[in-house]
Amino acid sequence: MTSLLVELQTEELPPKALKKLSEAFGRGIEKSLRGQGLLSAGSRSEIYATPRRLAVHITDVLARSEDKPFSKKLMPKAIGFSVDGKPSAPLLKKMEALGFGKDLSSLRTKQENGKEFLYVEGKLPGVELAAGLEKAISESCRNLPIPRVMSYQLPDGVTTVEFVRPVRYLTALYGEQIVPISLFGLESGRTTRGHRFMAPPEMEITSADSYASQMREAFVMVSYEERRAKLVELLHAKAKELGGTPIMPEGLIDEVTALTEWPVVYSSSFEKEFLSVPEECLILTMQLNQKYFPMRDASGRLMNQFLLVSQLVARDGGKEISSGNARVVRARLADAKFFYETDQKETLASRVPGLSNVVYHAQLGSQLERMERVRAIASIIAMFLHADAEKAARAAYLAKADLRTQMVGEFPELQGVMGQYYALHDGEPAEVALAIREHYLPRFAGDRLPSTPISIAVAMADKLDTLGGMFGIGQAPTGEKDPYALRRHAISVLRMLIEKQIPAKLTKILELTYEVERHVKGVGDFRSELASFFYDRLRVMFKDAGYTAQELEAVLAPRPDLIMDIPARLKAVRSFEALPEAEALAGANKRIGNILKKAQGTAASGVRPELLADEAEKKLFEAIEEVRPKAEADFASGAYEAMLSRLAALKAPVDEFFEKVMVNAEDPQLRSNRLALLQKLHGLMNQVAELSSLAK
Repeated sequence: MTSLLVELQTEELPPKALKKLSEAFGRGIEKSLRGQGLLSAGSRSEIYATPRRLAVHITDVLARSEDKPFSKKLMPKAIGFSVDGKPSAPLLKKMEALGFGKDLSSLRTKQENGKEFLYVEGKLPGVELAAGLEKAISESCRNLPIPRVMSYQLPDGVTTVEFVRPVRYLTALYGEQIVPISLFGLESGRTTRGHRFMAPPEMEITSADSYASQMREAFVMVSYEERRAKLVELLHAKAKELGGTPIMPEGLIDEVTALTEWPVVYSSSFEKEFLSVPEECLILTMQLNQKYFPMRDASGRLMNQFLLVSQLVARDGGKEISSGNARVVRARLADAKFFYETDQKETLASRVPGLSNVVYHAQLGSQLERMERVRAIASIIAMFLHADAEKAARAAYLAKADLRTQMVGEFPELQGVMGQYYALHDGEPAEVALAIREHYLPRFAGDRLPSTPISIAVAMADKLDTLGGMFGIGQAPTGEKDPYALRRHAISVLRMLIEKQIPAKLTKILELTYEVERHVKGVGDFRSELASFFYDRLRVMFKDAGYTAQELEAVLAPRPDLIMDIPARLKAVRSFEALPEAEALAGANKRIGNILKKAQGTAASGVRPELLADEAEKKLFEAIEEVRPKAEADFASGAYEAMLSRLAALKAPVDEFFEKVMVNAEDPQLRSNRLALLQKLHGLMNQVAELSSLAK
């Protein structure tokens, strides 16, 4: 056993896909080799990825897998051989397909249920590494998560190859030996390329184990993780040297890591006059277009200096690189400054009528029509929040106006952000301006929620309009498809209701949404379907939070209307499950539910104490009457854990009741009264959750 190296040296790979590509490439090869018996139990893989290569280094690889015992049932003997003992054509065909040719010495006859069957037995020869590796690479490359395959011709001008990017060199080394394979129109060897500018055009890898160190000597850090860590270290060090702190979004770090083989960090700057432009514009311009890292000073203000990542160790210390990038960023920031200053010449309000020219959805109208719906919903939701309905309506009116600005036209990511700046410039109230910015929140899972009641009202209205409109025209998500992000919108609404403790009932919210949306031609009644969608999202949310299917069914099956209470109900149910009496009470609750379902409509309207004949039913009635006032007071105050804990006192009288009392008594008055007693008990027990769902 020795180490194996496989490398595909390519043209520049797509940076945003590099990490996934490399993982799939390396793991795919490892999995295939292991499945072919070419790896030992202790084999370990090291996956490498740079802008111009995918590679994997695997330890403890076998040169040839072990022979394996082989036994395969073929067919009944009567079919395999003729009456005169000659092998039939089907038998010979199967033998050849299995690699045994016409050699019948490996055939065995076995009795099964009184019939004779033919088996072929022997040993499967082990797989040679070259054959196994070629198969492993082919399988791995076929299964790569490639968004778009590239077709390219080989130098012969005839052969066409498909891969994510053209492959220039194929390296396959087993220890110091080349593994002879042929893929992508290339023969394997030990030749590859180092750094594009700081190393010779070609280099030879001595052995599988020397690969990483040799590449480092050629100014290539093949380890993605090492390169990323080095990049972060260099950015922090350079920023500290300049008295700043780098702004380093994880996505940008990953992308720049995937763009460099040997990270070198330099600094550059731009004129301070550009700092008059909103910092979000400057930051986005630098990050999105140029992959720069802006910096903040000790007070948190944006600096007119930034960091850039190069692949060159410049002889002049990076002066020329710095000045060149300063020229590039100056042009970009000049555009941003022009857009910002030009946009301010018109108010947001004056841009609103132009939203009639912005299509929202073919069936749901323009952004102007949508704005009117959002404004109506926001005004009503503001009342639930005891917020200023007029300000909420104003914010909704202006919320989409920045879509008509040049800045947002250039940078769609700034919608809402620019709306806030322009609203403040126009003299709109600060709360209105903030709501314009925050009504898009939360933008993704785990994102922060809007911070003020007015912002919440507009954000919720914006999402409810989308949900109601799309469900109303039959565009609910199906399977994994959710082109309008309706699942995310629903979870956003639920998060706001729960985390902001909004005392609004879901049915009421859906009714007011429907009252607005129903005036759109073609929109049907979506209330029931959308309500089910919300409860399904709640199940997903709280399943991810660790609650069991039984706990979720107990709380959500009755569809509690006050969404803000659901976490407290779930917590109470979990506490109830820990009680010694919980299992018995849940089982009894299920039994009671079944009895009442069968006897539907025959229970009395209320319990008549004078008809309680048996001592056990009297005790149960008394226990219920003793527990009920305090339990209902707990429920009314939202003390759900306390309420459910009080039910423990009912276990003994409930057990005794079912042990000694015949519910379906012959006397109809007695039977009806006992059913009423169970109905009373059932109602008391299931106010917080349907406890029968917890029964084992």
